[in-house]
Amino acid sequence: MNDRRYWVGFNKVKGIGPAKVRALLDHFGDLEAAWGAKRLALAEAGLDKRAIDSLEAARAGLNLDLVMADLDKAGVQLVCWDDDGGGEYPHRYPHRLREIDNPPPLLYVRGSFAEKDDWAVAIVGTRRPTPYGKEAARELAAALASAGVTVVSGLARGVDAAAHVAALEAGGRTIAVLGSGLDKVYPHEHTVLAEKIANNGAVISDYPLGTPPESVNFPPRNRIISGLSLGVIVVEAPPESGALITADFAVEQGREVFAVPGSILHRNSLGPNRLIQQGAKLITSAEDVLEELNLKMAAQHAEARAQLSLLDNADETERTLLAHLSAEPLHADELCVLLGMPIANISSTLAMMELKGLVRQVGGMTYIAAREARADYRIE
Repeated sequence: MNDRRYWVGFNKVKGIGPAKVRALLDHFGDLEAAWGAKRLALAEAGLDKRAIDSLEAARAGLNLDLVMADLDKAGVQLVCWDDDGGGEYPHRYPHRLREIDNPPPLLYVRGSFAEKDDWAVAIVGTRRPTPYGKEAARELAAALASAGVTVVSGLARGVDAAAHVAALEAGGRTIAVLGSGLDKVYPHEHTVLAEKIANNGAVISDYPLGTPPESVNFPPRNRIISGLSLGVIVVEAPPESGALITADFAVEQGREVFAVPGSILHRNSLGPNRLIQQGAKLITSAEDVLEELNLKMAAQHAEARAQLSLLDNADETERTLLAHLSAEPLHADELCVLLGMPIANISSTLAMMELKGLVRQVGGMTYIAAREARADYRIE
């Protein structure tokens, strides 16, 4: 596994983005070797003179150990391209984000990602919503969160904040993507909200600590919002709104775009109404989104994953029984004969497995494997 110091180091070098990081990895094998490489080798890897000059300046001015200590002190975790959720680095790089062109090589994270974040929908819109727009964002976010969908947005004033707050109030997960370093929360009045999000989801950025919230940072940030999501909902957005940039990224990334219709007399509705004209799906409720993205069972699937994870700690008897069960009903007595085990052991184990949701009793002491277990563990 690559040393995280060098991922952070290259992240702080101006002019070296995802494409150049990929070229360096392909050429050198890891970023530690690239960090110490000479100019000629860097040029052979595809870096131009400007990027090499920036790298040499960074190497001369950075103490990577101190940078890592600052990250640790700030409670910031690092998630890189090659993180699969195991070993030394327990956090998995979001696989939907990995699918986009040139995904960010490094994410700074406060909070954590979860498997259920694979079912994520972004809600974006203007910083100055009407009461209608704010309420629409809240209604959609609350309903999606209640259905087990993670709500993604940008922590901005207006629609973004309304979506984050509603998701939290519904007891769901939410992810905020910043256009600044994680120590430079913008707007500042959302610092407490960011803390709550970190405790029930994640606050993330691909910008190093200390990066101010400059306007140039926000359009690139929007590609991460859409990249994390199955679809993007635009609530209210005037023509110059960054929410429309997020929708454009969503189209490029093959994500679904949804739009909340609004008054033809209000400027905030120009963006979503135009998106609808261009082919975005008009929605009037979260149900429309869940239906379109086939997410109606998201909550049930998440629960099934949690139940099935119990198999990691299952005893040998449970595993053996599950290996012999399928969609065809099997009586406990038949299992007793097949396995050569006492009926008392079989019965008590099946009772426990039924509580875990791994098997179902379909008649007097007759069992089948739960559908989720059959699908995930390919028992049949």
